[in-house]
Amino acid sequence: VQLVESGGGLVQPGGSLRLSCAASGFTFSSYEVVWYRQAPGKEREWVAAMSSAGGRTNYADSVTGRLTISRDNAKNTAYLQITSLKPEDTSVYYCNARLIYEVWGQGTQVTVSS
Repeated sequence: VQLVESGGGLVQPGGSLRLSCAASGFTFSSYEVVWYRQAPGKEREWVAAMSSAGGRTNYADSVTGRLTISRDNAKNTAYLQITSLKPEDTSVYYCNARLIYEVWGQGTQVTVSS
């Protein structure tokens, strides 16, 4: 049972990234997916969520309009597209899948800097 995030890296302000979250070992299509991030010295915060079938999404007010969550249940993968990146988006981004219990990924570092 695991989630593996990828796609992070160093990006210039104004750039874009697409993070991936690959699931294995459980019925991914039954689980809600939530993306979190944690900046240095700050608490982890949720930024986007998607229902199991993808019909419902929700975004934190601080990122509305710049983040798009999606999923491909056939590929057991969720995605987080981030556009117009700002230095304050620098964080470790975590994928979380939840139903009866939760599964966490190890995180992927996103650094926004010129």
